[in-house]
Amino acid sequence: MAERILLVDAITDDVELIQIALLRAGVTNPIDIVRSGEEAFDYLYKRGKYADRAGLYPLVILLDLKLPGVDGKEVLKQLKSTPLLNCIPVVVLTGSLAERDLIASYAYGANSYVVKPVDSQAFFDAIKSVGLYWTATSSPPPVDQCKIF
Repeated sequence: MAERILLVDAITDDVELIQIALLRAGVTNPIDIVRSGEEAFDYLYKRGKYADRAGLYPLVILLDLKLPGVDGKEVLKQLKSTPLLNCIPVVVLTGSLAERDLIASYAYGANSYVVKPVDSQAFFDAIKSVGLYWTATSSPPPVDQCKIF
């Protein structure tokens, strides 16, 4: 079973474009989509509608900062301070060019910060690079053995 990607993004058009870009890049990992920070927590903690979710933790989390309710920075902050979840790589994938968002994302433990390009070809190229790096190049940690040191 291929390791899953968790995409946390509230913008339907962006979700569809990300899925298409990953598919075009040859990334065949299943993609689970959640639309809010709270839904991301439900997914990761296997609670609510995800209580019966099969499988382990995602290979990587693609996280937008602008989410309804609990925003992406708070999601990142909580993930990186939670044993086991703190080892899951998180790529902040956002439209924000704000330096404060960039700094906060890395301060909270982001593994990467990628601004969603406005140009469609640049967008596809960026998502392709992200997808191939995290699914084919990078070695994921054994999440079930991670804890805060």
